[in-house]
Amino acid sequence: MARKDHVSETPATQLLKRHGVAFVPLAYEYLDHGGAQHSARVLGLDPHAVVKTLVMQDQDARPLLVLMHGDCQVSTKNLARQIGAKSVEPCKPEVANRHSGYLVGGTSPFATRRDMPVYIEDSILALPLIAINGGRRGYLVQIAPQVCVELLGAQSVNCALPLE
Repeated sequence: MARKDHVSETPATQLLKRHGVAFVPLAYEYLDHGGAQHSARVLGLDPHAVVKTLVMQDQDARPLLVLMHGDCQVSTKNLARQIGAKSVEPCKPEVANRHSGYLVGGTSPFATRRDMPVYIEDSILALPLIAINGGRRGYLVQIAPQVCVELLGAQSVNCALPLE
């Protein structure tokens, strides 16, 4: 169920405002394990334009962020090859929370606790607008995808696979 109530600022929205980035706040009723599919459904958005922020790590446990379409998953093999890593895997939730400073399900790529390289699925950059987590469970912000490159230095990769 979409919510119209006010969502207080998060480190992510503060960073966007500081940089003069226009965004549309989108609040919704959070559902444990609902993910991008749930938020897209309740907000009436295309899941392809809802971007999930995934905290992953390489073979040396160095963290990285991957921005992926809500209706896709990451080919860790393709990602590892493109970024020059031996392997890449998702972080355990408690490790992801520690690296990002956000709770899993509310992870924004903006204003993370730790600086991490950010990789964005190439086809996301072709979309006119994306909805990405605003730093709290049940809260997305709609922005131009190019903001991820401009503010985060996100590097384009091609590692999307359809969801199973």
